[in-house]
Amino acid sequence: MINVKKMKELSEGYNIVGLSQGNLIGRGVVEFCEGGPPVKNFVSLGGPHAGTASVPLCGSGIFCIIANNLIKAEVYSDYVQDHLAPSGYLKFPNDIPKYLEKCKFLPKLNNELPDKRNSTYKECFSSLQNLVLIMFKDDKVLIPKETAWFGYYPDGAFSPVLPPQKTKLYTEDWIGLKTLDDAGRVHFISVAGGHLKISKADMKKHIIPYLKDQASVRVIESRKTKGPNEEEGSTELVFDGSSSYVWPSSVKSFFVELLEVSRG
Repeated sequence: MINVKKMKELSEGYNIVGLSQGNLIGRGVVEFCEGGPPVKNFVSLGGPHAGTASVPLCGSGIFCIIANNLIKAEVYSDYVQDHLAPSGYLKFPNDIPKYLEKCKFLPKLNNELPDKRNSTYKECFSSLQNLVLIMFKDDKVLIPKETAWFGYYPDGAFSPVLPPQKTKLYTEDWIGLKTLDDAGRVHFISVAGGHLKISKADMKKHIIPYLKDQASVRVIESRKTKGPNEEEGSTELVFDGSSSYVWPSSVKSFFVELLEVSRG
């Protein structure tokens, strides 16, 4: 949070594009970074905003097998909460009391703790100019997929899936979602495809319009000395203030493609 406050490039405000669980980090910046530069537009792709009722798909490797077994067995233990990120937003409807007591991240982020509700979180989140919530119709990673819209199961049951407007988070306006929606600043978008599988057409339609005023990332294009069979240089994506971090290729590819679409 301190780094965000120190970044001069963001002093006039900036936009956030969040992918999957990264959305929760982005919301943490919005809600917890009091006195920081304003976030104007928040575009969320497949975010587990209301939690997820199943361990996110990791893979078949030995680390994934161990991690999945740990999360399933002791999801709300201090060890798992401190060492495995997905445990911080796992919300089992049949174990809400333990979730509220032991889960260390999402209950705070969603202002769910009755005796610890923080009006500043609501004030900061409801200051957004636009909140774009993109849900993927064939999402098999988020359970339920409607969590991307803040929809979720009722306490104590795995059905039905409540639309966001029927959840207590919304009706009691714990984080300002209802305030934003009443002002016409929440955009509930549903697109075809699996988790994060968004088309260029949908990028252009649902994301680019909210990034027109400025970019949250910059692209450095380095042109190599071209040989007789070389036609293009290389493109490297650098996140301002984070040049020392090696970003996953899938994330870099997404933002490179996003910026290419915006230029088109």
